[in-house]
Amino acid sequence: MELQNSLFNNIAQIISEARQTAYRSSNSIMLRMYWEIGRLIIEDEQKGQEKAAYGKATLKNLARQLSVEFGRGFDERNLNNMRAYYRSFPIWNAVRTEFG
Repeated sequence: MELQNSLFNNIAQIISEARQTAYRSSNSIMLRMYWEIGRLIIEDEQKGQEKAAYGKATLKNLARQLSVEFGRGFDERNLNNMRAYYRSFPIWNAVRTEFG
């Protein structure tokens, strides 16, 4: 019985560690995706200018298209959050340091 418990515990530990690693990896990938989306929106808004002359309709249309293609998570509010995320951390390495 003890051998079985030891085997179970060893396997359970491997599974737990793998799940934690996968979670951290996917979380990092999602953060990078949100940051990149925010960067692209900001760059498109500003078109090389210091300030943006961007209409809400453009972001609303983008949100609509992304939601149709990729489902929930890309509504206008979330896209605004992604913009804010990029503005808060305009250098990706700063994000990795902060959340890594």
